[in-house]
Amino acid sequence: MPGHECYHCKRWVEEGEEHDCWTTTEAALTRDLTEDLRDAWERIRETAAEFGEQRIYASHKSIMFSRKSCYFFVRPKTKYLELCLFLGREIKAPQVHKVDRASKAKVYHIIRITHRDQVEPPLTDWLREAYGYSADSAKPAPKPKAKAKAKKAPAKKPRKGV
Repeated sequence: MPGHECYHCKRWVEEGEEHDCWTTTEAALTRDLTEDLRDAWERIRETAAEFGEQRIYASHKSIMFSRKSCYFFVRPKTKYLELCLFLGREIKAPQVHKVDRASKAKVYHIIRITHRDQVEPPLTDWLREAYGYSADSAKPAPKPKAKAKAKKAPAKKPRKGV
């Protein structure tokens, strides 16, 4: 039977079979996690869900948390959860594995989570900060007020005879 191997997921797709490996679910992404990683994932999700209104959805190999824009996402890996957090500042802490600029306004931080106990302050504080920052950064930045130029006094003419 003719078919082809999907170049994304490497799965064999029979001719005429519908296949879209880009769409997935949270359950599919977290199905094979170890017990420790599953507990950590559930704690991350519960913590973020308590922040308020947002959209939580699976996209390709990540689970995204977004308001007007994504403020963090989790990539489930075999040995850890890779958490990518977006803030307006750089965090220097032992938990942060990698930091780099995502745009002029955002800095991303990669944090590896291996156990539920890691999902506590300061990590939860950073998640809350990112949640707030995503709402603030979605609004256009206020234009700086033009500084009033000081009027120059006319130059005094030198007096003659003095």
